[in-house]
Amino acid sequence: MQWYFVAALLTVLTSSQGILTTLSQSNGKYKYDYATVPFLAEVFKLAVSSLLLWRECRISPSVRMTTDWKSVRLYPIPSIIYLIHNNVQFATLVYVDTSTYQIMGNLKIVTTGILFRLFLRRKLSNLQWIAIVLLAVGTTTSQVKGCGEASCDSMFSAPIQGYMLGILSACMSALAGVYTEFLMKKNNDSLYWQNVQLYTFGVIFNIARLLFDDFRGGFENGPWWQRLFNGYNLTTWLVVLNLGSTGLLVSWLMKYADNIVKVYSTSMAMLLTMVLSVYLFTFKPTLQLFLGIIICMMSLHMYFAPPNMLIDLPLPVKATTESLKEVSVERKSDS
Repeated sequence: MQWYFVAALLTVLTSSQGILTTLSQSNGKYKYDYATVPFLAEVFKLAVSSLLLWRECRISPSVRMTTDWKSVRLYPIPSIIYLIHNNVQFATLVYVDTSTYQIMGNLKIVTTGILFRLFLRRKLSNLQWIAIVLLAVGTTTSQVKGCGEASCDSMFSAPIQGYMLGILSACMSALAGVYTEFLMKKNNDSLYWQNVQLYTFGVIFNIARLLFDDFRGGFENGPWWQRLFNGYNLTTWLVVLNLGSTGLLVSWLMKYADNIVKVYSTSMAMLLTMVLSVYLFTFKPTLQLFLGIIICMMSLHMYFAPPNMLIDLPLPVKATTESLKEVSVERKSDS
């Protein structure tokens, strides 16, 4: 399977995630406990990965699976990073409004590129760095509201704590992605075996979060397992299926592509969501959205296109000398 096909599918699934989540609401509210959705998505990913691993072991008995504790103990770390990241997100929203937070979230595009270079030692060309910055500018441009709106001035009026937490949130998000790629590529283990380890800890941490919510609420609504499917309908199950499938595609990209491909997929998904919202909801297209899409498309072409498609390269010296020899031979024959 080619990486660009997986990236395109990830873009479609990621863009539909927000739309399905919105459609699962009833009168602007969730009838179900939204904290159960990530848990069920982790269970779905674990079940699918276990089934695929079992099938792989039946087909090929020489499936590589590292089982020593030194390797297994590394897999809870992404879940811990995401747990810290989620708490930083909530802390950030105390100091900044939602629109400012969304715009600051685009910093993870640049921080992913920086950590990608520092920790994975992957060198990017100058054109690729420019493309990454352009992607961040394009996504930000598409999210900026008109200057006539009240929230336009609020972007620069938040306290310094809000900006610092926003930068920390972007770094934590990038760190989680880069570390996951490191895990996936550090050996030649089966992708499905790596997923089983990753999602097992994901299920454990989600159960811990549900229990913590119960203790914080004094078990007012009963334990989480008794209300697990309360309020679920077909759309809610589609949200779970979509979230789980997205996670499986991301793990494939981490194994066989890289974080930059994932960043482009999720950024393009955001733009696709905004375009689809024009037709599905009351969202009105803006000039900023149009300009943001153009900038992101330029960034996409600049990052992935071969260098000879971006600049006019001079003719090789060897070809030039050969042409001169041909000219000199022709002159001798004429004389």
